[in-house]
Amino acid sequence: MRLEAITWDRLGDLLAERLLELRAAAGGPWLRLAVDGAPTARPGDLAERVAEALRIRGRPSLVVGAEGFLRPASVRLEHGHRDVESYYGGWYDTGALWREVFGPLEPDGSGRVLPDLWDPVTDRATRSPYVRLPPGGVLVLHGPLLLRHWFPFDLTVHLLLSPGALRRRTPEAEHWTLPAFARYERETDPAGTADVLVRADDPRHPAWRG
Repeated sequence: MRLEAITWDRLGDLLAERLLELRAAAGGPWLRLAVDGAPTARPGDLAERVAEALRIRGRPSLVVGAEGFLRPASVRLEHGHRDVESYYGGWYDTGALWREVFGPLEPDGSGRVLPDLWDPVTDRATRSPYVRLPPGGVLVLHGPLLLRHWFPFDLTVHLLLSPGALRRRTPEAEHWTLPAFARYERETDPAGTADVLVRADDPRHPAWRG
């Protein structure tokens, strides 16, 4: 696997420039970008960089975090606080993401996206207002395990951590989630299927293939 050293800021610029050259695969007026990675890889940071690079270039965008679509604790923790199977397949409300985020961005959609649905800290609905993404705008969705759900992305980025780096950088209290990421690698192969791969073992010195 040959990767080229890059800075995070330069990566955000290059991804924004690539998005400006794309047309939505579904034929609608909106593009959809995935920034996929384990929480410790901080995919939200890269998502924000891309959004800022798009803003500078005059293209509107909306950053949405998958953590805003967690299921209520009564559902996601039904089998315990450290159930790997639940984390892998049941923590995130993919139905709500389809309905509230991707549905409005279909070719005949309204462009009215719900930026988040559930606050995992208070375990209550966020009651956030809908945000209208103008035609030509870009949805930037970030979070873990995104590429296994067949979401209709136009460009996908995966932040890759080696097993050792993932273990070192994941807080010990969250080590129970590591088997879920190992399974994700085996079953989905995000490093092989993403359009853009970013190795982030050393957060100060990323490298990429795109």
